Amino acid sequence: MLLHSTVLGEGKPFVILHGFLGMSDNWKTLGMQFSESGYEVHLVDQRNHGRSFHDDAFSYEVLAEDLKFYCEYYNLQDIVLLGHSMGGKTAMMFSTLYPELVSKLIVTDISPRFYPVHHDAILNGLSAIKFDEVKSRGEVDKVLSDYVQDLGTRQFLLKNLYWVEKGQLGLRINLEGLQNEVAEVGEALPSHATFDGDTLFLRGDRSEYIGVGDERIIKTHFPKANIVTISNAGHWLHAENPKDFYAEVMKFV
Repeated sequence: MLLHSTVLGEGKPFVILHGFLGMSDNWKTLGMQFSESGYEVHLVDQRNHGRSFHDDAFSYEVLAEDLKFYCEYYNLQDIVLLGHSMGGKTAMMFSTLYPELVSKLIVTDISPRFYPVHHDAILNGLSAIKFDEVKSRGEVDKVLSDYVQDLGTRQFLLKNLYWVEKGQLGLRINLEGLQNEVAEVGEALPSHATFDGDTLFLRGDRSEYIGVGDERIIKTHFPKANIVTISNAGHWLHAENPKDFYAEVMKFV
């Protein structure tokens, strides 16, 4: 099945993949900026996210295959590929499987290594929402606040809310499917997987997702990788410091 996307601008194809529990809309502002710099930007919803299809199968292999089908459908070649967090893992997997399709790879605040499951509170909070009872975003936020203290994280999660019909809220994500397969999100890149093309890893200076110890594993899989730190930013560095993020990406591409 074809992934849902928003396409902006004209020029060299530039594909952007969101993170876990995110969606393509999270990247609209930066996507517009990239499109104004001469790129045809594809803001893609990965399976079980945003407006894309729901499916029980969920692994980086199937996410990479989804993107391969997408590129074939739109005849995209020689792409700039950017992925954040889970999307970064998809981008890594895709570039190692189909290096001939990727001209430049940008991985945002994630390493190729294994990460233990750490989304329990968020998933429990989303599961606690009784959609036959809540009637507003404020009521949903109140339920979530018992599980997720950080307002910024809750605002990010609330973007998944939509009106299924008048008076009936729902979530765009396939919550049950993602809960069942959440361990897949932290899976490491296969040990033999490598991509020899130009690669940029961006990390937030306040994030712990890419540490000093990750540099060796990054270089093992991506020998041409440069690792750049964005100041005044945590895991959502593209939202927390979009100016420096945009500048570093444009310098690279």
